[in-house]
Amino acid sequence: MSLLQDNLTVDTLNQVQQQSVQLATQEENLNLIQLLMKGGWIMIPILLLFFLGLVIFIERYITIRNASRLDGGLMAQVKSNVLSGKLDAAIAVCRSSNSALARMLQKGLTRVGRPIKDIEGAIENVGKLEVSKLEKNINILGIIAGIAPMLGFVGTIFGVIQIFREVEIAGGIDIGTVSGGLYVKMIASASGLTIGILAYIGYHILNMMVERLILRMETEAVEFIDLLDEPGS
Repeated sequence: MSLLQDNLTVDTLNQVQQQSVQLATQEENLNLIQLLMKGGWIMIPILLLFFLGLVIFIERYITIRNASRLDGGLMAQVKSNVLSGKLDAAIAVCRSSNSALARMLQKGLTRVGRPIKDIEGAIENVGKLEVSKLEKNINILGIIAGIAPMLGFVGTIFGVIQIFREVEIAGGIDIGTVSGGLYVKMIASASGLTIGILAYIGYHILNMMVERLILRMETEAVEFIDLLDEPGS
């Protein structure tokens, strides 16, 4: 009977201990922001890089997606007007469509009558300007992808230096203090790496979107040049 009571007491103590650990874990999860700020002053520039990268990605994503919207009737209307000899109508159609392709075609239409090479050059120049507008600020994401992890490592290194300085002052090593301090300082490295990875992914997503749009624009431009170069155009 005494042995049974002892077992029940041990089980009860184990349950209380597990519940305490679970409550502590839940409390730590609820205080995520406080946990991040324990990484030290270096977390401020790291978080600023995160918000900067997030704003740039969302703004560029919306801009590129809007520029990539298909305007199926544009090329058909331009082709119909060109074949009918209505250049002014074709230019008006391009002006009414606020897209990169429309601006390229409009520039080409204003050069009709000149050598094909001149028309190709004009379209290519407008295309380069449009691509530059689409790629605006995308490179900043690449910079963030490189800087954020390095800032995280710097924060961790400074934290480790501080820990060993405190150990030197105390004149002894407290394993609990050292391990706890290292755990806190590693937050900076983890945050920097996470933000760097996200910025790297965002950078390549936007670049792939731009590359697909460029391919579409080049295909439509070639079709337009072929239309002007057809006999009787």
